[in-house]
Amino acid sequence: MSTRLRFLSLPLAAGLALAASLALAAPAAAQEPDLIFRKSTVWKFLTPDDKLAVYGIDDPMVEGVACHYTQPERGGVKGMLGVAEEVSDISIACRQIGPIRFKGKMEQGDIVYRESRSLIFKKMQIVRGCDAKRNVLVYLVYSDRLIEGSPKNSTTSVPVMPWGADTQVPKCGDFIQ
Repeated sequence: MSTRLRFLSLPLAAGLALAASLALAAPAAAQEPDLIFRKSTVWKFLTPDDKLAVYGIDDPMVEGVACHYTQPERGGVKGMLGVAEEVSDISIACRQIGPIRFKGKMEQGDIVYRESRSLIFKKMQIVRGCDAKRNVLVYLVYSDRLIEGSPKNSTTSVPVMPWGADTQVPKCGDFIQ
């Protein structure tokens, strides 16, 4: 193989590896959250304001649980161009909204939803766990960076309770691998 061909194949291999890793991450990003509302927090002249945005999302593996999270969205020129690095201050609240049914086996810390919070290095994740002793689903939202982690996080829990006439209450521990 010529030196030129070998040189060109390195970027191609790196691109294929990146595409493969994105394809593996696709299930966590399959559901888009619903925008509930935005509220301006800092007024900017001639560019978009800084805002707090509230989103709703259903747990893809647990029917009957919905989560709402609030995240800041930067305005200004960088926000307008989509290159602003978003801050890590994200809050979450999850609730039982119907009878809880597990759609399959899960692992502790499974990703419920993930999105990028900067061009390359930062992402926000919502993950789920089960407190089997108390039969409670626990949700954690956090933001992390490739280089350095972020200590900012928020936790919420959803006790698995009977709903309406349905008195059968599944045990979340039965669905953990």
